[in-house]
Amino acid sequence: MVISASRRTDIPRFYTDWFFNRLEEGYVCVRNPMNAKQVSRINLNRDTVDCFVFWSKDPAPILPRLPLLFHNGYPFYFQFTVTPYERELELNLRDKKDILDTFIELSRMIGKDKVIWRYDPIILNEKYTFDYHRQVFEDMCRRLCGYTTVCNISFVDIYQKIKRQEESGILRTVTDNEMLSLSAELEAIAGKYGITVKSCCEDILQKVSGIQRASCIDPKLIEGLLGREIKIRKTIGQRAGCGCMESIDIGAYNTCSNGCLYCYANSGLRTAERNLKAHNSRSEMLIGSLKEEDKITEKLMKRI
Repeated sequence: MVISASRRTDIPRFYTDWFFNRLEEGYVCVRNPMNAKQVSRINLNRDTVDCFVFWSKDPAPILPRLPLLFHNGYPFYFQFTVTPYERELELNLRDKKDILDTFIELSRMIGKDKVIWRYDPIILNEKYTFDYHRQVFEDMCRRLCGYTTVCNISFVDIYQKIKRQEESGILRTVTDNEMLSLSAELEAIAGKYGITVKSCCEDILQKVSGIQRASCIDPKLIEGLLGREIKIRKTIGQRAGCGCMESIDIGAYNTCSNGCLYCYANSGLRTAERNLKAHNSRSEMLIGSLKEEDKITEKLMKRI
């Protein structure tokens, strides 16, 4: 089985100690986000985990621990998000120049094919214009040239959780014509630096020459890491147009303190910060602990 760590939060940045403690213990418990009394017990041993997929905006804390994954023979790769926004949209991130340095360090450690760049979400407003994106995207391509081969792009979705940001004017819906026009320009820029642009969950971008469909949990990449063919099962519960294969996510919502105002995974930064403060790196769950009324089910781990 593929373990996603995690679409719901930034485990490499905030929960590295917890992750490796769970790896040492050989299992993790994950509360169902739709039914809090249902808990899955997920095995994390080498016999059940085919691959880890890490998601992060700043994985610097996990880099010193990655040799443990190599030593224990766990295949893995990173979805590494680097966007062009400043702190009015991403409140708690380091300077992007420093994060790009971390991207390059990670790529040198594990290889450029195992670090997927996410330029996601793309936001358009009075400050973040076409010209702004063109300039900063090319600057990033120039910096990351040789350290990644793929850039996944997607445009902002106005989820109910972030509706207030639309009302305040920080976010707005991006039109189809804007998506097609800007993505074509980004594809042309990336191509100059040997980077392939793929679209995540936006079928309309398949109309743009050169843009491929993204699979964040990517069966082709995973087959390459494993050195064999795999059984591909389609994911469920993701956005329309998602090209990912099935995985198990071990994260939890309302636990990421990056402070991104467009985030779908938090109901509010204060809640995330409160949960982070209450986090116990020795717990079998990311946040909180098992309760007497919980129904614990051993998760069926299907090898791929």
